[in-house]
Amino acid sequence: MTVAGVVVVHEPRPELERCLASLEPQLDELVVIANLDAELPLPPAARLMRNESPLGYAANANRGVAATSAPLVVIANPDTEAEPGAVRTLAAFAEAHGRCGIAGPQMRYPDGTWQPSRRRFPTVAGTLVRRTPLRLVVNPYKHQRHHYNLDERPTEPAPADWMLGGFLLLRRTMLEELGGFDEGFRLYGEDIDLCYRAARAGWERWYVPEAVVTHRHVAVTDHRFLSRRTLWHWRGIARFVRKHSERLRAR
Repeated sequence: MTVAGVVVVHEPRPELERCLASLEPQLDELVVIANLDAELPLPPAARLMRNESPLGYAANANRGVAATSAPLVVIANPDTEAEPGAVRTLAAFAEAHGRCGIAGPQMRYPDGTWQPSRRRFPTVAGTLVRRTPLRLVVNPYKHQRHHYNLDERPTEPAPADWMLGGFLLLRRTMLEELGGFDEGFRLYGEDIDLCYRAARAGWERWYVPEAVVTHRHVAVTDHRFLSRRTLWHWRGIARFVRKHSERLRAR
């Protein structure tokens, strides 16, 4: 089964060259969507699409998917680096599981340590802790182990509520059924929303740890509470709650 790749670039990223170099040999199509007018280190097989004006992440991802044709599509951040065979492993799993709409790899930090990318759907109380200065007092990684699945480190494929959108393999038929990413999300929350809508539509989300991807994951909003990105994050949270108000009762 052929696989396309879409990498969205919002700002200059020194890791981009390594990201694309790791992806190109593993993909049948590779598209880079750029919000900036700058020279980019593209491999020969990659196709560049520039935006006349900046678009949000969800809109860029949809644009990239529309520009490709493979039945499976990898959406990757420029700060990721896929190990050899990672895409093939995800694609093989998806091909063997017809209702797998989303497959995510095991993510690791650049120093090789495990990154908790497989997570539970958020609750309001938990989000308030993670996204406000409360996190300085109530350490989320200590008091919200359930959300981050910190006590679970599967070595075999395992179902997931949602997974970090830094690197996901998506089934095109699922995207077409759901209408793609919700472009009302500018930069944060679109991955949770997609996984939640997929779950409600009966599509499976799987964590496949045999596929390994390094993810730098700066997580700016975990360290700064007053920034433009913080505003985008809270707008994303508000949109998710408006769309899925039943999560207000979730615990």
